Amino acid sequence: MFVNTTGIVLREVTYKDSSKILTVLTADEGKVTVSAHGAYRKNSKLAASTGLLVFSHMTISQRKDRWTLTEAQPIEQFLGLRDDLKLLSLGSYIAELTEAISDEDSLNTQLLPLCLNTLYALSEKLKTPEQIKLAFELRLMTISGFEPVLEELKDLREVTGEEGTLKLTAAALGVARYIISCDAKKLFSFKIDEKTQKELSVTAEHYLLTHLDRAFKTLDYYKRL
Repeated sequence: MFVNTTGIVLREVTYKDSSKILTVLTADEGKVTVSAHGAYRKNSKLAASTGLLVFSHMTISQRKDRWTLTEAQPIEQFLGLRDDLKLLSLGSYIAELTEAISDEDSLNTQLLPLCLNTLYALSEKLKTPEQIKLAFELRLMTISGFEPVLEELKDLREVTGEEGTLKLTAAALGVARYIISCDAKKLFSFKIDEKTQKELSVTAEHYLLTHLDRAFKTLDYYKRL
C-alpha cells in the first residue's frame, strides 16, 4: 500500500550507517515509524527531507506493519532555527513533546497544524521564545485531552519557580483562557507583559510535566542554555 501525504520528522535515528529510522507525524496516518533507506548516501534524493524538523511531501509504503519512505520533497525546513542553538533546542523540545503526546493508533488532526504553526512562529521570531513555548504547551494539553480547568489553575496559584514562589495573577489566567479557546490561527496573537509571561510560563510547564509525569531531555538542555 502506498500513501501520499505530508509529514514532519520528529526524531531521526541512524540505522546501518547509511539509513535512518524516522518518527514522522503525518497528516493522514498520524505518527508513524518510517525507514529511510540510504538517506545518508551521497546524492540521496531522501537526504533533504529526512532531517529533524523538516516538513515534506512524502510517499510512504506499508508492508505488513512496516512503513518505508520511497519519495520525499521538502516543503519547509524552518531555516530560522538552524543558526540559533537556543531556538533549535526549543524546536527539538516541541518535537519531543509532540512525539510523546501523539499515538500511532490514533490520528489527532489538530496536532500537526499546531506543531507546524509553532515551529514557524519560532523560526520567524514572531514572538519571544518563552511566549511561543507557553502557548504551545497549554494548547497541546488542551487538544490532547488534558485541557486545564482554569479554576484548578487558580487553586495552583503558588508555583515554585527557579527564583522562588510565583503567584498566578488574573492577567495570567486571562491569557491562559485565550490560549485554550482561541482560533488556532490566532494562537500567538496575544500580548503579554514580562511579569505575566514569567508567571504563566512557569505554570504552563509545571502543569504539563505534572500531567504527563515524565521529563524531557530537550527541555533540560534548552533551560541550560
